[in-house]
Amino acid sequence: MTRDEPVIDDRRSIRADSDPDLTVIMQYKPLEEYGLIGDGNTVALVGRDGSIDWCPFPHVESPSVFAALLDADRGGHFAVRPTQSFESVQQYRDRTNVLETRFRTAGGNATVTDFMPVDEATESGTGDRPPAVYRQLGCEDGSIELAVAFEPRFDYAREVPTVEPASEGVVAAGDDERVIVSSDVPLEPSADGHAADATVTLEAGETRWLVLSYGEAIPHEPSSHWETLADTVDYWREWTHDCDGDDCPVGGPWHDFAVRSSLVLKLLLHRETGAVCAAPTTSLPEDLGGVRNWDYRFNWIRDAAFTVRVLSELGHLKEARSYFELCLDHCRHHDPEAVPPVYGLNGEEVPDETVLDHLSGYEGSAPVRIGNEAKNQHQLDVYGELILAIYESVRYGEPMTYDDWSVMCDLIDYVCEGWDEPDAGIWEVRSDHEQFVYSKVMCWTALDRGIELAEAADDLSAPVEHWRSCRDDVRRAILEQGYSEEADSFVRSFGDGEVLDASNLLVPIVGFLPPDDARVQGTIDATIERLTTDDGLVRRYEGDDGLPGEASPFVVCSFWLVSALALSGRTDEARERFEAILDYASPLGLLAEGIDPDSGEQRGNIPQAYSHIGLLNSALYLAANDSSGESVALGRNESLQDGGSSGAIVRRPNDRG
Repeated sequence: MTRDEPVIDDRRSIRADSDPDLTVIMQYKPLEEYGLIGDGNTVALVGRDGSIDWCPFPHVESPSVFAALLDADRGGHFAVRPTQSFESVQQYRDRTNVLETRFRTAGGNATVTDFMPVDEATESGTGDRPPAVYRQLGCEDGSIELAVAFEPRFDYAREVPTVEPASEGVVAAGDDERVIVSSDVPLEPSADGHAADATVTLEAGETRWLVLSYGEAIPHEPSSHWETLADTVDYWREWTHDCDGDDCPVGGPWHDFAVRSSLVLKLLLHRETGAVCAAPTTSLPEDLGGVRNWDYRFNWIRDAAFTVRVLSELGHLKEARSYFELCLDHCRHHDPEAVPPVYGLNGEEVPDETVLDHLSGYEGSAPVRIGNEAKNQHQLDVYGELILAIYESVRYGEPMTYDDWSVMCDLIDYVCEGWDEPDAGIWEVRSDHEQFVYSKVMCWTALDRGIELAEAADDLSAPVEHWRSCRDDVRRAILEQGYSEEADSFVRSFGDGEVLDASNLLVPIVGFLPPDDARVQGTIDATIERLTTDDGLVRRYEGDDGLPGEASPFVVCSFWLVSALALSGRTDEARERFEAILDYASPLGLLAEGIDPDSGEQRGNIPQAYSHIGLLNSALYLAANDSSGESVALGRNESLQDGGSSGAIVRRPNDRG
């Protein structure tokens, strides 16, 4: 899966010459040169030069402690690197989120192993261990001198903490928070008291530890650290399972990519609520120098249906169930017409969108934003995605209560009333609202799945005839106003001429039309002709969205094309495009939001949950097509009436455990 070519320290990396007095030059690295570690509550991005350049504490949506990713000068970092010129590569320990950065110098080789502990106690939120990053420094052969640079900057670098000696390392303290490094490396605070550094020489077989913790110190006990590492490795390997056999849903050449994507998705699942963090970073630009820089550290409802399917197909039913319940809980707290499209990871309202003017942005791409104004948008497609997620959960064996069904009926009744309203759409445009075709398709999906659930259970009461009539109205409007004979394709919005939108590739995936329908095939071909780059990357749409500049091709759109081709029986073409997209993954198998069509570098927030969900769904469609020879839409390979749901559709109110 990974590409193991070394990264040589150059002008884009932290450089350290043999002269210890040489000023260290901090510049920006390509996003492909980062690995991700986390504990289900927060994350850290570790560069292949050994620098932690992004880490919010104590939660992923909290202000950062290190943010060199967004401002190399001011943001702060925690680096471990050889003092001599070096080459480096990164890899994960097999089937884990434990990251190894291997350095090779003229004098010796060393590995920095980075991880954040996760165990059953901390996963449930009841553990006593503070959030922490463990960094193990080990020399394999020869002799190697490593430099350690600890430069924390609290609250997105708006607060410079004081760094002082502690009993077993150093402590950085601000007005309301502190972080501690416990270590047997001799860290010394800098003259100005705002950083600490050290050099340590390791001989073959020697090991040192740096343990960064938030709020309270973790005692320096190497034997305990070794045990924590072993427990963390065991946790991830138990979670991923080893499915190399015939029962593996994604085997063959893409198995490793699927495993890595599932591990990424697990890191982005909030360990207490089950919410999906769209990405663990903020403001990484969709286009260098542009303004399309957004905070993605929140839970978007539209990820729901595809997330439930992926988790269920891969056997992670506990996580799928948590997300199912979370989606319903969101809806219980709002009137149907006021369901926000995005929430905080604990169910709270997303903060107002704010610009951090003091940060220069990744490679100078300002603005840096926190919060997201999408919370205030009207997005009709989310109703379809919610109902589809509930339907998928039932199909995989998670019964509803009558209260669940009541919430669902309220949502579907609102769709009957409001489906013909304009909205901001899946792409959250900041121009005028329009009658986006994909939004209408998802309104049809909400009605269609609601009808099927009602028909499959004898004891569910619903105005099914009214829903059927509305479903027919929505379908008629889409086919009459959303399809262009001239373009031979579904278009972006009603009355929008021949303007295309890649989200219409989902028309066959949600079952609105069969894959072999001429209108579906025309949409696929038009997308390939007009929205696809020479290298096979798919742009989101044509037309204005209220923002200057242009976004890079969107990774998940490329996977939608693969899935639509696979469903259509165009398997060879789907497989070729799928493998071409995988070539853009980082050496660690990570995917950002987009790909720069000129440089091939990743753009936007990384890793992007939607991109990895798209990879997994495409792999599942290809695998299903290869094994059965039949093409089936999402949730349509088994009807509920024919036993697609394992168990009752409705659980009595006192049966929910």
